[in-house]
Amino acid sequence: MVLGALDPDRYEVVPIGITRDGRWVLASGDPGRIAVGPAGPAAPADSAGPADSAGPADSAGSVGELPFVADTGASVVPVGGSFQVIEPGSVPRSLGEVDVVLPLLHGAYGEDGTIQGLLELTGTRYAGAGVLASAAGMDKAYMKLLLAAHGLPIGRYVVVKDRDWRLPTERKRVLDEILELGWPLFVKPARGGSSIGITRVAVASELEAAIEGARAYDPKVLVEAAVEGIEVECAVLEGENGGPPEASVPGQVLVDAGSDFYDFEAKYLVSGATMRVPADVPDAAAAEIRRLACAAFDAISCEGLARVDFFYTPAGQVIVNEINTMPGMTAASGFPMMWAATGLPMPELVDRIIRTALAKRPGLR
Repeated sequence: MVLGALDPDRYEVVPIGITRDGRWVLASGDPGRIAVGPAGPAAPADSAGPADSAGPADSAGSVGELPFVADTGASVVPVGGSFQVIEPGSVPRSLGEVDVVLPLLHGAYGEDGTIQGLLELTGTRYAGAGVLASAAGMDKAYMKLLLAAHGLPIGRYVVVKDRDWRLPTERKRVLDEILELGWPLFVKPARGGSSIGITRVAVASELEAAIEGARAYDPKVLVEAAVEGIEVECAVLEGENGGPPEASVPGQVLVDAGSDFYDFEAKYLVSGATMRVPADVPDAAAAEIRRLACAAFDAISCEGLARVDFFYTPAGQVIVNEINTMPGMTAASGFPMMWAATGLPMPELVDRIIRTALAKRPGLR
């Protein structure tokens, strides 16, 4: 989606994919070869691509995997603001000075501050949130602490830490706290994305199995009380020239009738619409959602771009669910849809994200 929006007359793009064994490799620059979704091309098991190459592939077999350029054995390594191609038996060659990196990656090592720290260590400018905001945005437990500390309305939840879960006496205490949340519940990895590892739990007998399922992805787990209402999202961009953050028109999530909740398949693989823009909420509620989206952006010291997710209840209450510091950029993703509806089509949106990143100083933000 991003490759297709970039003007080749303005930008020289170097697509880099990541293989399953963690190597960075030169990937295809053809947007048609790396489509994600039900109509996307089939892919080999070791596929990779410059965007969305983490997370979904690990949990869904071939689902979400991206076609891979023939493996020549060469690896790409960031070195001092440039990228070197290391090939067995050959002298390393440079790809030239890199002006900015678009880290279009979800999940662990993609939007949790680790790759952001690597880029800062190498003096490379990059788009999106910095190390702290990326880490806080990925860890839903700390995210909620920061949001609550800034006075934002959030739902009820319990954190299940690894140590507490492994000790029988502490496990009982944690389960007792969870039972006070009521039913149904949502059990999720604390540091996950794309709804991978999330289970909706309606009865107590299913709770421990759901927690163990989430622990397969993260030893720290979040259990949240369900919130009655519709799901609403709002896209945020860092203000230009030092201005305050700006929020898009909110969009309403449309959950497929065959899905229990907005899970991975409902997000990426259904053929129908996944979002209504603008959201079906009163004008005053839409204004409050936009205000809270910017407040959440500032609460975790976010930069560049983000998507903030909300619940809008039948009583008219707006509750912040979470912030996503690297929102999806596929054709079915809400972030580009909401900005298009606000008057910023995809090519202009990507231009703005790049301009914002280029204005940052390299190194420590």
